[in-house]
Formats: sequence, C-alpha cells, structure tokens
Amino acid sequence: MHAFVPRGIASLQVTGFVLIAASLSPLFAADDSKTPPRNVVIFITDDQSPDLGCYGNTAIKTPHMDALATEGVRFPYAFCTTASCSASRSVVLTGLHNHANGHYGHQHSYHKFSSFPWVQSLPVILSRAGYRTARIGKHHNAPEEVYYFETKLPGSSRSPVEMAENCREWIEQSGEQPFFLYFATADPHRSGNIAEDLPYRPNRFGNKPNSESYPFVEEILYEPADVIVPPFLPETQSTRAELAQYYQSISRIDQGLGRLVQILKETGQWDQTLFLFTSDHGMAFAGAKTTVYEGGLRVPFILRNPDMKQQGTDNQAMVSIVDIVPTVLDWAGLFEGETQTAELNMTASDRKNAPTKIPEPYRLQGRSILPILHEAEPKDWDVVYASHTFHEIQMYYPMRVVRDREWKLIWNIAHPLPFPFASDLWAAPSWQAQYEIGLEAPYGRCTVHDYIHRPEFELYRIDEDPHETTNLASEATYADVLKAYQAKLKTFQEATDDPWVMKWDYE
Repeated sequence: MHAFVPRGIASLQVTGFVLIAASLSPLFAADDSKTPPRNVVIFITDDQSPDLGCYGNTAIKTPHMDALATEGVRFPYAFCTTASCSASRSVVLTGLHNHANGHYGHQHSYHKFSSFPWVQSLPVILSRAGYRTARIGKHHNAPEEVYYFETKLPGSSRSPVEMAENCREWIEQSGEQPFFLYFATADPHRSGNIAEDLPYRPNRFGNKPNSESYPFVEEILYEPADVIVPPFLPETQSTRAELAQYYQSISRIDQGLGRLVQILKETGQWDQTLFLFTSDHGMAFAGAKTTVYEGGLRVPFILRNPDMKQQGTDNQAMVSIVDIVPTVLDWAGLFEGETQTAELNMTASDRKNAPTKIPEPYRLQGRSILPILHEAEPKDWDVVYASHTFHEIQMYYPMRVVRDREWKLIWNIAHPLPFPFASDLWAAPSWQAQYEIGLEAPYGRCTVHDYIHRPEFELYRIDEDPHETTNLASEATYADVLKAYQAKLKTFQEATDDPWVMKWDYE
C-alpha cells in the first residue's frame, strides 16, 4: 500500500503521516548554533521524462545529473500524480492530490485555478519552523498566501546556470539558519519558437537560434538521427527533430544543476542539505504530457541524503511526488506521526467562505521516503495513484488511475468526449505530421483515432505490457480484475476527498 492516508478507512494500513497545522514552534533557537542546519533543495524541471544517462538513455549527455545519482538514491519507479504543470506542482508543495488541494489545472491567465485557502504548503510550514525560504524560476501556483516564499530570487527560468549563480548570495547569507530553496526551471518545456531554419521545423524547446547560448552555458547540440524515440511516440523524422531540441534543453539544465551543487559545496552547505532532483511530469509530447499513460506519469527522481553512508544506490519503491512533502518534513524534524493534533489557522470568515469541507486537522496523502532510503526493495511500496482533471481551462478530461507492479487501471471519466489537446501539443510537428495523414495513421502505441477517442476504462497488464498497447478492460477473462481495481480506485477517491467519486453513482 502506498501514498495516501485515508480518513475513516480502517482496512488500509499506513506506516506514518503528519497532521498539518498552521502553528509550529521554531525548531532552531538562536542559541542552538552548534546544530547543523537541515537544509532542503528541490530542483524541479518542466516537462522532463526520465531522459538522463543514469536512467539508461545512452544518447543524452547529463554528467551532473548522473553524478548526483552516484551520491544519492535513484528511483526507477517514480511517478507524478498528474501530467499538468500547475496541478502537479501543487502536489509537490502541499502533499495533497490536486483534487484535494483544489488546484485542478493551470493557474495563469484565464485558467485561474488555485488551491483552497486552508491548504498549508511546504514553504509556509518550514518558514514557521524557522527556515529561510526562497524560490527561483517557474512557480505557477496560487494563491500567493498559500504558496508564500519569503524571497523570490530573480533570473530567467530558461537560463539555469545563471539561476544557480543568482542563488549564491542568498545561500551564503544562511549561516546556521536552515533554508529551503525551490529551484524550478522552465526547461525543457516547449517554447513559442519554431526552428524555421531546421528540417521539419521543430519546436526549439527554449533553445536559442543559430547555436547561440545562454550565459555560462556550453550548448550541446544533438543530431536527430542519434536520439532515442520512446515507444509512445511515432518513429518519424518530425519526432526525431523535436527530440533533438528537447535533449539540448535537458543538457542545459544539467549544467545548471552542476553549478548549483558546486555552489552548495563551496558555501559549506552540501553536507547539510537534502537535495531532490525531479520533474513535474513527462515530456511535452502528445502521448506523455496531459495523459496518464506511462510517458506522462514517469519522472526522474534522485534523492541525496547527506546522512546516508552508502551512496549511488537504486531503490525499487514505487514513489510519487505526493511523498515529497512528508519526506522533507521528516528530514526537518516535523514529521510527528499520529499523535500530533492542532487547529488550522483560519478566521471565522475563511471557514464560512471556504469552497469545500475543511478537515481539522488534515493529513498529508503521501509518506516519508526517508525510512526506506537504505533499502533496495522495500516492502509495501507497490502502488501509486494518479488524478488528472484539467490542464488548460478548456481541457476538461478527468482521469483517475491506480497502478501497481502487475496492473494499471485508467478511468476516463469523460470518455464520451474527444481527448482535448494542450495548445502547444496540438501544434507540435510530431503530432501534426501524423494527424495530417489521417485517423488511422500510427501514433506510437496506438492510432491517431484511438489516441483521440478513448474508452471508459483502460486495463493494462503493466508488467507484461509496459507500453500499454492492449486494453483488457472489455475482455470477460479479466472481469474480476477490472472489478477489483475499480474498487481500489473508488477507495482511493473516497479516502482523499475526491469530488469526482460521485461519478461512480450517477454517470
């Protein structure tokens, strides 16, 4: 069993959780200067699948990401909970699925999604416990008071080495006070630029034209013939041209990661810092981003705990980004277990106007990873859940997922609707090249038609069919399996206060 903490469901066993309260006593008194600070860095990229050398991609150059894996723990089975930027980042910073924290989709512009006012985010919790908090780069969450960081460091989120340098002074000022740094690149997200000068006119993924580089970056260029096309994408020249640009963007991130680690070492903070490298979700290609297929949900996840004696290990646990907040709180000494009780800091007006039921106190829906870091194959870390509802405001397509070692069930709640496209994914040459051929054109694991028109349930024997090619939901042989996993999914929804659980009854 895994990453949610049920309320009122006694049949599900959990190993520990934390009750979130607004009032926390500072853990680091002014005269406690001899206690080493317990710093935290979350380095999160934008739309990156596990395309790193240390994850088996032999075509891409990521020496600094690979070096981090040699000093930490690599998780081959790491998942986001939704392949959508704002919604996913809300989970990273709250430890609640987006259907529970209210951030159902994008925050910016007319999309206007945001979390409920009672939610307590990681920077707010840590600040109350005596941490300095700062963010740099992409944020994409609201409201500000829920996701409040004391310091907003400047810097282009497309220039990761420059971002790292802009963190140096703030890190140097920390002294003995612990800090939390949220370092969020906009790479390798698609950009608004098309490479008109290149064959097949790929999106530039933030790369500059004419082999120009960002400050302090040595741009690494890739030939389309050399990239590795994942099975969920079509094997076409358009796909390869876009993947070459995507790879270049990742290699730029890699240099930013290397510079940030170097700064932490030079300032004497590296050995007091819990460092997490991950992404909000998979690559920005149709078949990955905005879907709950493996290409959308699988993310890189490398956790470096300086307290660990053994380095460079793999951990086969199925972990989720919903586990990040409890893990960080555990590291900071704020993970107090079942006995912690406290009131949420809300005014009577807040309570009256809250858009949903307010649990007092509420529980995080993930688990701390720290106790299992030293294990290669920990027990009871064998299932994850996903919850997607919106991406852009016009993209209503709720999906719920339960996935374990053997089976994966997807519930396409709005299955009568055609699958909606994010504006950048619709315009992507890798998609348009196949769409223009026709509905029966192949697109990776399926056809263009089947990608757009989906059944209510998709059941995959994921251990034998990792690329999700054969839907077994309608086969009588697997009727009992389907029923069992539907029950698991409903239990998860009930336990995490998912408003869409009612769709089982009236649709």
